[in-house]
Amino acid sequence: MFLQLILSGIAIGSIYALVALAMVIIYKASEVPNFAQGEMAMISTFIAFMLFDSYGHGFLVSFSGALGFAIVLGIFLEFVFLRRAKDPNVLSLILITLGFEMMLYGTASWKWGAEQKSFPFPVSDFDIVNVGPAVLSNLNIATLLVALFLMFALFLFFRYTKVGIAMKATQQNMIAARINGIRANRILSITWAMSSFIGAVAGIMLAPVATLDPNLMMDPLLKGFAAAVLGGMTTLVGSAIGGYLLGIIETLFGGYVSLQFKSVVAFLIIVLVLCFKPSGLFAKHYVRKV
Repeated sequence: MFLQLILSGIAIGSIYALVALAMVIIYKASEVPNFAQGEMAMISTFIAFMLFDSYGHGFLVSFSGALGFAIVLGIFLEFVFLRRAKDPNVLSLILITLGFEMMLYGTASWKWGAEQKSFPFPVSDFDIVNVGPAVLSNLNIATLLVALFLMFALFLFFRYTKVGIAMKATQQNMIAARINGIRANRILSITWAMSSFIGAVAGIMLAPVATLDPNLMMDPLLKGFAAAVLGGMTTLVGSAIGGYLLGIIETLFGGYVSLQFKSVVAFLIIVLVLCFKPSGLFAKHYVRKV
């Protein structure tokens, strides 16, 4: 049973890790947690469902169309709302993301309704692979592989591409980046597009396991935020590890303590980390001295 819980925790932790990565990419660039992240992923998943169900496209076309929509949606939020905010501060930008979240939630409820839908996926959640005494579904394995591939791609992107290096420079000091010729506004748009892209992948991989409705990403958004806080809101690697740790801890708690109160684990982790190590387990804590 222990091995089965660990493997199940790693599988769901892949979703949490992707959501955490999407949030941390934005936070590192603007110090703003994007609370519209879940609804952006949810509505992108609905776009994939609409392309597949209503227009009869194959999964690959529907998947690509949804990811393209997610990129445009991220750029739209940054360019139309955040960039044009007058005298922005962290609180006002957070409120803008919350307002955008409600707008997307209302749009999805109006367009597709509140009824739960079954999301078609080429990999089944019922076909299983034996891992010793435990089992994993093909969908669990696909989710884990997709998450690991995206994490590795992000590592290569930030390490070896000019745009990735420019994003790191902008995140560290936007004014200095502009002085050195980096177009900071364009970099921010790319950052939001990338974050929205990763969130959409998480939503599409989650939808076959859960049921597709406007509430699809509410719980994963909380868990992703808790994972980012656990690993560190300023470190991509730490946030990803935090996602897997949260998935394992939550699954073990549900298996050995209480399945009904499993969701409490995320809240408890947020409180404990903010009390005892507010920078997260894998991020450096800086103290500003005057």
